[in-house]
Amino acid sequence: MRNAEAIHDLDTDLRTIFGVRLQSLAVYGATGTLEGPVATLVVVGSVTVADLRDCAERLPAWRQRGLATPLILEADEFGRSLDAFPFEFGAILADHEVVSGQNPFVGLSIAPADLRRACEVQARSHLLHLREGFLETEGRNERLASLVAHSAAPLAALLKNVGRMAQAPVPGAALARVAELAPNGTISSDEARRLFGDYLTAMDALVDALDRWSAV
Repeated sequence: MRNAEAIHDLDTDLRTIFGVRLQSLAVYGATGTLEGPVATLVVVGSVTVADLRDCAERLPAWRQRGLATPLILEADEFGRSLDAFPFEFGAILADHEVVSGQNPFVGLSIAPADLRRACEVQARSHLLHLREGFLETEGRNERLASLVAHSAAPLAALLKNVGRMAQAPVPGAALARVAELAPNGTISSDEARRLFGDYLTAMDALVDALDRWSAV
């Protein structure tokens, strides 16, 4: 486990702060990149302002040891929030390691309907931002190229989420081309101009497919 000693010390600190109210400590994103701070989830019976103040005082030391700010939830709060955060909490369900205490994820899963709804919201927002952004280019090709390039990372995240759905809609070639620009790619003004119409059409089709999709 990455930063095992720091995580052990975090567990000790949390037990000092929460006492018997500390139910679980888990690391998530455990099999992902080896770079960046280690993300942790803390489940407690209850949390008060005084608890948060004690955690805040220790946060600089935790960060210095390579830990991200802990995500602190009360018991059952994770399960009750799955419908509200299907992407974020679904990723935790898919990639975690319980460090101490009981496993807070037993029996939990993301409902297909919640994932579909979240994907549709994300896709509709992306489409609307593309339309708005196109107007703001004022017809200048270099601005259009910047719009397409900057939309690549959000699109790639969207397509990753869509891919988690059973029998998910298959993105078109234009979406695949834009997504491959992420995270820091560039595109020429000429290609952006040629691609943008197909990009919008494909996004519109994806939104429609998500709106009509139902789990089988």
